[in-house]
Order: sequence, then structure tokens, then C-alpha cells
Amino acid sequence: MQKNLSYVHGAHDVPLIGVTIGPYLASVAARHGDSDAVVVPHQNVRWTYREFDERVTRVAAGLLRLGLRPGDRVGIWSQNCAEWVLVQFATARAGLIMVNINPSYRRSELEYVLDKVQCSALILAPAFKSSDYIAIVRDVVPAIHHAKPGALQSDRLPHLRHVIRLGDERTDGMFNFSELLAPPTDEQLAQLAQVEDGLQFDDPVNIQFTSGTTGAPKGATLTHHNILNNGFFIGEAMRLGADDRLCIPVPLYHCFGMVLGNLACVTHGAAMVFPGEGFEPKAVLETVQAERCTALHGVPTMFIAILDHPEFGNYDLSTLRTGIMAGSPCPTEVMNRVIGTMHMNEITIAYGMTETSPVSFQSSTDDPVALRVATIGRVHPHLEVKIVDGSGRIVPRGVKGELLTRGYSVMLGYWGDDAKTRETIDAARWMHTGDLAVIDEQGYATIVGRSKDMVIRGGENIYPREVEEFLYRHPKIQDVQCVGVPDKKYGEELCACVILRPGMQADADEIRAFCQGEIAYYKVPRYVVFVDAFPMTVTGKIQKFVLREQITGDLGLSA
Repeated sequence: MQKNLSYVHGAHDVPLIGVTIGPYLASVAARHGDSDAVVVPHQNVRWTYREFDERVTRVAAGLLRLGLRPGDRVGIWSQNCAEWVLVQFATARAGLIMVNINPSYRRSELEYVLDKVQCSALILAPAFKSSDYIAIVRDVVPAIHHAKPGALQSDRLPHLRHVIRLGDERTDGMFNFSELLAPPTDEQLAQLAQVEDGLQFDDPVNIQFTSGTTGAPKGATLTHHNILNNGFFIGEAMRLGADDRLCIPVPLYHCFGMVLGNLACVTHGAAMVFPGEGFEPKAVLETVQAERCTALHGVPTMFIAILDHPEFGNYDLSTLRTGIMAGSPCPTEVMNRVIGTMHMNEITIAYGMTETSPVSFQSSTDDPVALRVATIGRVHPHLEVKIVDGSGRIVPRGVKGELLTRGYSVMLGYWGDDAKTRETIDAARWMHTGDLAVIDEQGYATIVGRSKDMVIRGGENIYPREVEEFLYRHPKIQDVQCVGVPDKKYGEELCACVILRPGMQADADEIRAFCQGEIAYYKVPRYVVFVDAFPMTVTGKIQKFVLREQITGDLGLSA
């Protein structure tokens, strides 16, 4: 019998939830009706679960009143706000499929997404940061200038009938979101109830476009079962309860906000607290203090910005207990600072990907700190994971390989793209993540990089994460990313892209000297480049492929 292979299964005594999201929310509202559900200080919103559930019902009935039918796709293009949360749950209740549209998308990306999944409706904010969303929509569908609301006819996007804008101002061809909140009639409530009764938990409820490093974005199609259960077990790992208040500064358009945030809270009767439309460190500090938040989510770059804010010491963060750091590899030094100075003794690390709803590994609040800062924890309940080599065979414990996931969390597939789905999900329903990992004898996993991030220097494999972890120890370095750049002799050389702490100065020789004798010679960066920021997605993920291209150009290198 084969022993000690890198295969783990999250056998668990708590069963999976076998209902759709709408009825589940109603059951939570019945149990926790007077508890805070949604708190958005900048909008003066403070809804209890009873009030939230009533508004969700109104919006769900309002969407059906427009003529939308179960299975229709409804895009939402907006920054974080109370309306976003309503749309998430109202579309689920009405059997509609919510399509998350990246707030940083521009014209061609918006048109691509709306066309790819054939959206029947688009709900949008008027603008966010430098983007005038209404102007972009008018450019994509000029017919909206002369259309009656609900009767849009576009040659370019023939399925798009309804455009619904947030805010009080009126725009030609668009409904106002407030119209969806009109009290439904008994007949409309009966129609909604009939729709809900007909839904199955394996029905699609959400499409998330993954920002791949190459090619057009792919629409990961997720079900009620996928994201409701993942949200529940994420909350279980954090030991969330009805008294918890989670500060959510991460974008809702991404799984981090809507699953690790909203669904983790709703499945435990906890409060969802939104500090702003987008991430701003001072707003997070103010909100945690004012709302006495017990939990906080963020990607490592967010936690770094909070910790290094000049007024950090002026705020009382003593109510914090837990939260999640995820979205990209979590530097050990940053994790230790969060535990030490932000009172987040029970912070957890979560690992996953959009296609797996998203979390497949998470640390526990009672895991030893050393394991919480060095690993991504153990496999999530009811999921299977194996680590395989290049030929697809399971490797022994402690050996690097690609991480594959199977179970309730795996997406239905990429919308309208069977070929790409087959490339990613094999015949046995294993999801191939493209991430390189190691699982130890106790079942704790460590991500050692993406296969495409690995740098091969003269035949030596260099995992950038390992070098980054070492460089974080340098007292002058605030953040660092390592990428491979072309080299005629070795094929690739390592380049460290460094952001220094405010007021600090250093040169490349100093950084390299710090490495000499401490890490293998071939891991010492040949190049050290000082930068002010890294190229990022809106969710705070560092785009290494963009960074690699920029640095290669800046250094005048070519393959």
C-alpha cells in the first residue's frame, strides 16, 4: 500500500448546506432579525438582518418585474456600496446570474464581458475614481441616448435590454436603482416565491471573470452550492458568530469580498461593515475603531499600508480578533506585525482561486502562530487536494508539485468555453490550479509559487517567494517582488523589485550584500530595482507578468 502521499481529504462532521442562497438568508433573518447585517458609514446605511432581507426581497421582485427570468445574466459594475450587497442576494433569490464586472475595466473590456455572457441587464455606478461609467456605457451602446428604460436595442449587444444606475440623478435610457425597491404587490411576491421554489442549489448564481495573464478573461461560473458552502466553512475557520463585526475593505466584485466577506458573515449572522468605496488605510482604521470591528480582511499590501500609516498608533484596534490575509502570498514579517500590533491573534490565512469558490486551504484560529505565518493551513472541509508531478502522479509528502482540488467548490466551468474548461478541469473533475505547493506530514500546505512564476537560472529552479520572504527581513524594505528577466548566458536572472520604507535609502549593492552567504548564490538577485509601487489588479493582487515586462524593458534586456 502506498503511504505518505500528498493527498488530503477534508472529512467533516458538519454537513454541506443543501439549499439555495435566498431561503438561507431568510432563515438567518428569522434567527438574527434585530442584529446588524449591513453597515456602510459613508452611505449612512445601517440595516438589521430583518431590514436587509426585506430589501433583498424588494429588489428581487423588482428585477422580475422588469421581465427578467431565471437564468438571465445581470451585470454589476460598481465600487463597494450597500446596493452591491443587495444585488448579490437579490439576484440569487430571483434565480438570476450575477456577473461581477471589474471596477477598473474600460470600454473594450466592458463590451467583451457583456457580450460573452449575454447580459440582459447592467447595474452600474455613475462613476468611480477616474472612470466615468455612464460615458463608457453610452459609448458602447449609443442607442441608449434615445431608448426608453427597459427597451434598449443595441446591434452590438442585442441581449442587453435594461441599464439601471445607482444614485438619485436620472439618465436617459436608464432606470434608477430606487425603482427596484418599490414595494412589491402580492402577485409579484407570489411570482418570486414560485421562482425560488423552482431553484436548485446546483444552479449557476454568479460569473466571475478571472484576470488571466494571457488571453481574454474567462468567466468562472459558480453555483449557490459552491459559494454558500465555501462562505460558511470560511466563517467556521474564523469562529465567526452573531456578535462579530467584519470590516470588509476588499472589493466586492471579487470572491474575497462577496464570499470570504459577505457570505461568511451571512452564514453566521455577523455584521458586514464597509469602510469605503475602495481601500483607503485611514478609513479602515477609523471604521474599525468607530464600529468596534472584531475582524478585518485584506491582502498583504493592504495590511502593509495600514501598519505603515503615520496615524496608525492613534487608533484603538483592541476589538479586533480575527480576519483573513489572502489574495497573494502572505509575507511572514507582515503576518507577525499584524498579530503583534493589530490584536489579530486569531487571524487566518486562506488560499484558493476564483474557480474553486474560492478557498480550499485555510489555517485555524488555534493553529500555532509559527504554522499560521509559514503555511496556508489545512484542506477545507469536504474538499480533496492532491499534489502531482509533471506526469500527473501524486508525489510523496514534502515534495513540490502542482496543487489540484476536487469537490463541491469546483466551478461548473468557464461560461461558453468548453475547451478552456477541459484544459483546467480534467475528466475526474480535478481542478488544476497551476500553483506549486508542498504538503507536510501533518497536512499543512505551503505555496512555493506559480509554475509560471518559477525562474530557471542555468538549470537551477528559483522560487521567487522564497527569496521575497528572505528580503522582507531587511529593515529598510517595505515590500518586495522578485521576477525573472531574460539573460543570454543563464536563460534567466532574478530581479528584486524593492519598495523602501518611507525616509529610507539603499542601493543595489547593499541589498545584494544582505543576501551574500545567507541564501544560495544563484538565488541572490542579479538585479535590484527600486520602485514606488507594483502594478496591481483592483483586488490588490500584484501582476507579476506586467512587472516582469516593465522591468525587462527598463533594464534594456531582451529574450
